[in-house]
Formats: sequence, C-alpha cells, structure tokens
Amino acid sequence: MRWWLLRTAVVAVCIVPGARAAELKPATVTAFERYQRAAELAIAGDVSATGVFLRNNADERLRRGEVVVERLRVTDGGKPIDIPGGLVHHWVGTAFIPGARLDQAVALLQAYDRHAEIYKPSVARSAVLERDGDRFRIFLRMFMKKVIAVTVNTESMAQFERHGGDRVSSSIRSTRIAEVDNAGEPGEREKPVGRDGGYLWRLNTYWRFLERGGGTYVECESITLTRDIPMGLGWIVGPFVTSIPRDTLTFTLETTRRALLAEAGR
Repeated sequence: MRWWLLRTAVVAVCIVPGARAAELKPATVTAFERYQRAAELAIAGDVSATGVFLRNNADERLRRGEVVVERLRVTDGGKPIDIPGGLVHHWVGTAFIPGARLDQAVALLQAYDRHAEIYKPSVARSAVLERDGDRFRIFLRMFMKKVIAVTVNTESMAQFERHGGDRVSSSIRSTRIAEVDNAGEPGEREKPVGRDGGYLWRLNTYWRFLERGGGTYVECESITLTRDIPMGLGWIVGPFVTSIPRDTLTFTLETTRRALLAEAGR
C-alpha cells in the first residue's frame, strides 16, 4: 500500500504539468458555435412562447427552498453535435425567492461591480467595463477548485430584455477568457488565450426572471466549453471539467437566493 501511494504521488508530480497543457482548435470553436446556435434557438422559443419561459417546472421543490439543477443537451436536426477536442457542459438551474421583486433580482445580477463581494470566493474580482442602458461589458476574475485550483480572467457581453411587466431575460456571452498563472502574486501572468489548461474556454449564461406567486423565480442556463479528458488523466482532469460547471451554477443560484432573501427581510 505504501509503495502504491508513493508511486501515485510521483506520477502526479510528473504528469500534472502535462495535464494542464491544451490548445483550443478552430474545429472545436466551430463545433461549439454550432451547439450555441442550436441552444439559443431553443431558448428563444421558450422565452417568446406564452406560458413557457422557465425550463424547470418543479414548483413544489422550488417553494421548499431547493435549487433544482438539471443537465440539458441540444441536437441539430435530431443529431448530436460532436465537439472535437472539447466538451460542452449544458445545465439549467432554478430557484424561487419568496418576497423578492422582479426588479430586485435583476438589479442584483446587474450589480457587476459588487459580484466579487456577493459571489466570493467563486468571483475574485469584478467590474463593469462599459454600460449602455441594459447592455453591459463586464470583467470577472473567477476562481475554481476541484483537485486542482484554476483562476481565469473573463470578459463578457450581457444584454437584458423585458418581456412585459413580470419577466426579464438576459444573455451573457464570454468574449475573452485567459487562465492566470500565480494569481494574486507579484509575478502573476495570463497564459496565451486558447493555449492553457483548457479548464474554461467559453462561458455563456442565459438568465430568466419571473415574478409570480408572491416572489420571483430566478433561472440560469449555462453552456460552457472545456478541454476533453486526455486518456489516462481522467483522475486529474475529469473531476474538474465535469463537476465544476454544475457546482458553479448551483453555488451561484444558492448565493443569489440568499442575497435576495436578505433584501426581502426573510
């Protein structure tokens, strides 16, 4: 047993640096954009359809205070969309916040300058770079940890849209993601975009807010792109790329719910 543990430790030291090396290929980007288009068509249909809007209808669980998270997958004409060299992680999560108003929920999400305070430690830094009405260009430094720890600088465009007096939707699409070496230290530096660990290459979120039944439903659909899992390195890379997207979405919705409950005096 001791020999096995020593061997495992030596192997980890030797191959972890290699496990971090990945390159975002044009074919991977093209396939992700194809998946994104198919997903956004489905989202647009839900938002525009009368009475649909939210993906999740587990109302009893939501009103008990649960955050309900489910995996999604879209196809193109009924056919799966293969992502060569990468993995798409597609999740939707929903929460209900009793006593919260629609405008409160939207204002919380739009308070990007405060996201490092609200969503720490997942968000280490945050800022609004530009704003034009309901359109934002934002910066978030995100911290993720699962077996290994990774910090990334992200820039995204966010667009909010009202659909009557009781509902709002938003689309937030990443425009730049760079992994950070030695984050928070004097020698920190960004790795070249697309030539890094591959733990987050794209991050899109689609939010829906619906005020109804004495509170507000908050739903977030996330679509992320990561590297694939190299053969033989699943024990290092696998836990990170497969569980972090779901864990991050759950944490974000649970934190949003707590913050809005506090505002509502609950």
